[in-house]
Amino acid sequence: MTDQNQDGAGRHPRRRGQGELEAQVLAALRQAPGPVNAAWVQERLVGDLAYTTVITILTRLHAKGTVARERTGRSFAWTPTADDAGLAALRMRKVLDGEADREAVLASFVTALPPGDEQLLRGLLAQTTHEAED
Repeated sequence: MTDQNQDGAGRHPRRRGQGELEAQVLAALRQAPGPVNAAWVQERLVGDLAYTTVITILTRLHAKGTVARERTGRSFAWTPTADDAGLAALRMRKVLDGEADREAVLASFVTALPPGDEQLLRGLLAQTTHEAED
């Protein structure tokens, strides 16, 4: 017997990229009219995700500080505290924190940037330095 997806073609479903599901959950939360429960989020996600999967992703996002939760009865109501850029920055910091030689990682990162991104980074660093001095 072969694995088949819903359209019957013997292909495996596409695997999500790292962080893709977290980004989808955050996007759903940003569309919410206020704090919402996991079932509300589940209804708005593409695919047939289990409720427990949605809870797991929300809990991971909460541990990362990108969503807040408040107790409502026996469950939680969830709200976003970070956008996609904030989530990407958290992932970048996690990778950097996992490396022994931060200077080498940062140097390699900066030297691999295209000129436009390098100038953008320099401008952001200068702005941050200026704000710290005020």
